[in-house]
Amino acid sequence: MKDDTARARVGVRRGLLRTGRWSLRYDTRALLVCVALAALTVCAMVSAIGTGTYELSPPEVLRTLAGDGPPGAGFVVLDLRLPRALVAALAGFGLGTAGAVFQSLTRNPLGSPDIIGFGNGASAGALVAIILCDAGAAQTAVGAVCGGVATAAAVYLLAWKRGVHGYRLVLVGIGASSVLGAATSFLYLRADIGKAAQAAAWTIGSLNARGWGEVRIAALGLVVLIPVVLIHGRRLTMLEMGDDTAAALGVPPERSRLVLIGAGTGLTAMAVAAAGPVPFVAMAAPQLARRITRAAGPNVLSAGWTGALLVTAADLATQRLTGSALLPVGVVTGIAGGAYLAWLLRGERRAARL
Repeated sequence: MKDDTARARVGVRRGLLRTGRWSLRYDTRALLVCVALAALTVCAMVSAIGTGTYELSPPEVLRTLAGDGPPGAGFVVLDLRLPRALVAALAGFGLGTAGAVFQSLTRNPLGSPDIIGFGNGASAGALVAIILCDAGAAQTAVGAVCGGVATAAAVYLLAWKRGVHGYRLVLVGIGASSVLGAATSFLYLRADIGKAAQAAAWTIGSLNARGWGEVRIAALGLVVLIPVVLIHGRRLTMLEMGDDTAAALGVPPERSRLVLIGAGTGLTAMAVAAAGPVPFVAMAAPQLARRITRAAGPNVLSAGWTGALLVTAADLATQRLTGSALLPVGVVTGIAGGAYLAWLLRGERRAARL
């Protein structure tokens, strides 16, 4: 009787989808959380699109998107505000997913790309393109990807000692982040005042003046790299249990880790290229997703949707608080992320982990 009850409880929580040779096991609560987070993200996007000098109600925004809005609303919604909202959601999704990958690989809540230097590497590469090459959106994206990949390779090699372990990866990454911070400061000193101002506004994480070019950059990163992360999701779960356990279960640790680091770095770089280095989203989103879903494992999709909601809600907050879209979204996420980091460190201390 107890076994039947246990199986019934598991059946409520777990599901299995079969399609020919393929099967997908999913957590029911995590699936429902993803649906709820996606719905909240869409609601925040609609509210953000309707906010501004030319204010629109949510029904008017939806009618405009369907091609039947008020006079003049089409240009405001489709050309000015919709790209900004999409960049917020796509970049947040990429940062949340990348944060889940790196925190699982390092088995450390501080092991997010903006803490261990990968985000700073992408930012430095983009700044080189902006300041030295006067680059546009596409060239900035290339610079961000190159900077992120170069940083990831350097951190990986410096952390290598009969394999790469999470503790060393975090320490080496923090050191790399400091070096890259000094490099970006040097770039500012070498730049003329116009380019330095442009780069400074971008560096803090801003959605101002984002267009369809940035939407395509962020979307390309998700379309190419999210499938890679999902395909290696089982390996990521095994790596959380340690290299020896993963190897015993048939997972090649270093090869899998290298692929996942590459995918996480690419997601971070494309998000940074589209929206700038929005701080703390990659660190907070996976932890919040894990607490909401109450599920073990990396929670990649729920972390992605949490990141999308965080950036979209922060964008909405900047517009509601200031009455304009000029305040960089990174200011809001930085303040909220600082408070979250203090809360996280307090929890770690209470758990006697520090």
